[in-house]
Amino acid sequence: MNSQAIRDKVAIVGMGCCKFGENWDKDPQDMIVEAAYEAYADAGIDNPQKQIEAVFCGAQYPSKGTAEVADALKMYDRPVSMVVNYCATGTDAFRYGVFAVACGMYDTVLVVGFDKPKDRGVSGPSVAVTGVRGLPATPAGWFSHCAARYFETYGAGREDLARIAVKNHHNGTLAPKSMLKREITVKDVLEARIISWPFGLYDCAAQSDGAAACVLTRADLAKSFRDDPVYVKAVSIAVAEHPQRDPNFDFLGWKPTVYAAKDAYAQAGISEPFRELDVVQLHDCFTLTELLTYEDLGLCKKGEAKDYVASGTFQLDGELPVNTDGGLKTFGHPTGATGVRMIYENTLQLQGRAGPRQVPGASLALSHNIGGPPTTCGIAILGR
Repeated sequence: MNSQAIRDKVAIVGMGCCKFGENWDKDPQDMIVEAAYEAYADAGIDNPQKQIEAVFCGAQYPSKGTAEVADALKMYDRPVSMVVNYCATGTDAFRYGVFAVACGMYDTVLVVGFDKPKDRGVSGPSVAVTGVRGLPATPAGWFSHCAARYFETYGAGREDLARIAVKNHHNGTLAPKSMLKREITVKDVLEARIISWPFGLYDCAAQSDGAAACVLTRADLAKSFRDDPVYVKAVSIAVAEHPQRDPNFDFLGWKPTVYAAKDAYAQAGISEPFRELDVVQLHDCFTLTELLTYEDLGLCKKGEAKDYVASGTFQLDGELPVNTDGGLKTFGHPTGATGVRMIYENTLQLQGRAGPRQVPGASLALSHNIGGPPTTCGIAILGR
């Protein structure tokens, strides 16, 4: 593999995102249009039918396939492709868009991630996590087993997870398009109803409706769109064996993240991620997922994440801010949109446009998704 094949060859010149939430008054096409046209305006595109050469979209629960996006945006007579890859769907759609531009096939493309799970009539995702080896068949039940093992191995407790929830709730109050805007305390987290021990209500992410979009173009064309483009340093997708069927799975980390991080760091030329990265958006479907991901991404050593959390390292004013817009926890989690929403936030951070949640001087940013049991991971690294 050529690890430097895409670095700095593709630029983000426009980003858009609708407000995430229980969008009962909108259908998927409404959200797609809102996100895409914000991205067009951000890029200074006034004739998308002429300027956008291909569209790469992602959704876990699409109802009409590629037609859902093509009809909404009137993008006919050109390729419109659909990606489905669990919670890594948005990042994977972004990856296909990056590759299409980097290889020289297209000059300018649109990436759209969207989902409308609130119209499906269920309270949570229908991810196929089946009962194997006597293990739970729901995401909360399965991930909570990993929390119990981590607690026993490294001496962590519910208070450590609660601090992550408090951090992300605070950050979400500063993001105009987030779903939940409510400050909470460690006491609130510990006293909330239990979902699957040790997870209480505030340890679980909010599933929501939403869409996000970005405009990608060749690096040499980027400054014809705007003065402050953001460049793609790396994008990686990695897959690992189903953890419930992996005899070597230790319940203490996610192999897909480890694999994808190794690849992404090689692409971006990163050897010390904690020191080199300025801001991180990572997958916090549960607070435990965020805790494990600190370690899987190499931001700290195994078993040390709780100490970093306690010292405030990953808070907005800490040494390495994580989930600056509230993460899945409070921004919301429309499965196909989440990866693109993270790229939206990182782009704002790198351009100095994140308002009260701005990380001063941010120049290198990472976004991360895991999907399924998990069996897949997507990582994107952006820079100025």
